[in-house]
Amino acid sequence: MSKRWLKETDRLKVSIVGLGEEVQGRLTDALDSVFNSDLELAKKLIATDDEIDDREVELEEDCLKILALHQPVAIDLRFVVAVMKINNDLERIADLAKNIAERALSLSKVSLPDEFPEIREMSVIAKGMLSSGLNSLIEHDIDAARQVLVEDDQVDERHRNMYPKIEEKIKGRPELANEFLQILSLSRYLERIADLTSNIAEDVIYLIEGEIVRHQS
Repeated sequence: MSKRWLKETDRLKVSIVGLGEEVQGRLTDALDSVFNSDLELAKKLIATDDEIDDREVELEEDCLKILALHQPVAIDLRFVVAVMKINNDLERIADLAKNIAERALSLSKVSLPDEFPEIREMSVIAKGMLSSGLNSLIEHDIDAARQVLVEDDQVDERHRNMYPKIEEKIKGRPELANEFLQILSLSRYLERIADLTSNIAEDVIYLIEGEIVRHQS
């Protein structure tokens, strides 16, 4: 393994970890902007979304250059492929964080109802999943990666339960239908973030064991 290869892959590791930390921070801020009705924080997140897009493109280009120059095989190839896929998933999570921040603007006149504890529960689980997924990549911790997949089911269950609950709320208070639908959107965004974080965990499993677990029941 050449010194140049080691240097370039170390740079990839630093880049993907840095991007992951940035996306984690954005998700936390987006959720805080909703729960605290912090419109300035929401606007800041929305305005700076392009920064993540630029970093995602730059990192993908670095991966493609490494593939072209070194033509890696086995675990080295899996590492670069995993970084490319995780890079894409992190960018999509950042987009969803922006969507969540946009909900803070549309809900600025209405506090998130205490009768929807599922939203806060999903937020806590999704943030924990993202942290665990990224740590599993850094530490090559396959058990942590597999635990992320288990927690995804918890988010899915809460999201499914939101549909009948929202329907009943709209029937009872039709004048707040728009606000209830915005809350359902939040639930959907959190469910998607959990799905994308599961993708990251699956890519870590692929990196470590060479096993493709996506689409397995």
